[in-house]
Amino acid sequence: MRILVVQHDPELAAVIAECLRRIGFDVDVAADLADADLKLGATTCHGLVADRAQPDGDVLRLVAAHRRAGWTRPVLMLTALDSHGERAALIEQGADDYLVKPFSTAELAARMRSLCRAPVVPAQASRLRVGDLEWGRHDNTFTRRGVPLTLIVTEAAVLRALMLAGGALVTRDQLAKCAAEQHQPESHPVDTLIGRIRHRLGPPDPIQTVRRIGYRLVEPA
Repeated sequence: MRILVVQHDPELAAVIAECLRRIGFDVDVAADLADADLKLGATTCHGLVADRAQPDGDVLRLVAAHRRAGWTRPVLMLTALDSHGERAALIEQGADDYLVKPFSTAELAARMRSLCRAPVVPAQASRLRVGDLEWGRHDNTFTRRGVPLTLIVTEAAVLRALMLAGGALVTRDQLAKCAAEQHQPESHPVDTLIGRIRHRLGPPDPIQTVRRIGYRLVEPA
């Protein structure tokens, strides 16, 4: 799989590229938005790691433009800002995940492995199916065995994250971030949300607990 790194700092670009190569990715590097736009159009790219601030503009503009054109590959954004407004802007404009600088290369590697394991939902696909669960990406509705599920927005965000992971482990921190991005005045711990989702799904339970780490979707026994 080929990852495009958009980073104007050559030393940081080299560190990121080496980190990704060590875990098996092929890597291209773009030093600015113009170079990134050219490489996204000219080569097959399976994912993007991009520093938001570039000399010639905001990478989010490039990501949003390619998203509108149907590009669905995972995007990990690097940012120096850590606020609710920044996180919301990153997700709303097409990022799948983000890291706040400074970050560890181990966390970068883990995030990209997780993102690239997730199934890509084609732009033309209206529903994502995982086992007997379905998610309608346009109306954000969920069904199990064809029966509609009634979920509050934070529960929907957590279940959507588990489905997009396609059976890969999603950490508690990642699920908490998904819930927090809904900006709901009433917040609940992830374990409470998972318990509510399990109740709404009914048996058999498709959510596996990985003790002290997180959760994943599995085929029920």
